[in-house]
Amino acid sequence: MRVETLGSGTPAIAVVGGVHGDEPCGQVAIDRFLERDPDLDRPVRFVVANEEALSRGSRYVERDLNRVLPGDPESDIHEERLAVELLEAVEGCTPLGIHSTRSYAEPFGVLADPTPAKRRLFRRMNVSAVLDTTGLSSGRCVDHGFLDVEAGLQGTDQAADNAVLCIESFLAATGALESDVSIAETGTETILYEVTDIIEKEPESEYRFLAENFEWVEAGTVYAERDDEPMTADEAFVPALSSSDGHASILGYRTRPAGVL
Repeated sequence: MRVETLGSGTPAIAVVGGVHGDEPCGQVAIDRFLERDPDLDRPVRFVVANEEALSRGSRYVERDLNRVLPGDPESDIHEERLAVELLEAVEGCTPLGIHSTRSYAEPFGVLADPTPAKRRLFRRMNVSAVLDTTGLSSGRCVDHGFLDVEAGLQGTDQAADNAVLCIESFLAATGALESDVSIAETGTETILYEVTDIIEKEPESEYRFLAENFEWVEAGTVYAERDDEPMTADEAFVPALSSSDGHASILGYRTRPAGVL
């Protein structure tokens, strides 16, 4: 794990990339941002988390780092030891985690247990949608105070470009950087979407997602196919993080808009 701090003093802000080794946009964005030698108004810690997985181009070495927090320092499993180091690196900080997805090209936020402070930061960042995944699973970064962003489509230059803008808007929102990269003054509203259900896949079946993420699927509408058979919505919902082959066991999430963040 690579850790670098810019500015003097003890940082209360952190930026984390490379939690998943097949999502290089976070590492690329951190490197691009640091190469500028930015003039920061507050100290910031930058972390590239799972360097071994990044070097392999694989999501993880042994276990998904974003499912094993807080980890175990005595574990024989790489990511369980790394999870302890990661939380130690961001202790006392408000951390931004940078990810990418195979479902949606534009950046959006992910959090758990939304607080007024989390809401305020996301309102000032360059995202127009935020997923509330409270209680969805355990061991994730968002369960430990992270604000996560899905910066764009996995492996694309655009995701890395978006991730740089996410870093800039986060640091501007936290008072660490003078920047105009924000939607806060454009009149664009940030909508909170609550996850209501996980759309799970059946083993050994093939899926094709037909709907659009963050767009309403009305009741009675075919939103996907399983083994060429239509999957019809029993009730209206808004899909998020949904794709044909983005996850081995999950097609995506059903959500409902919960108003302006």
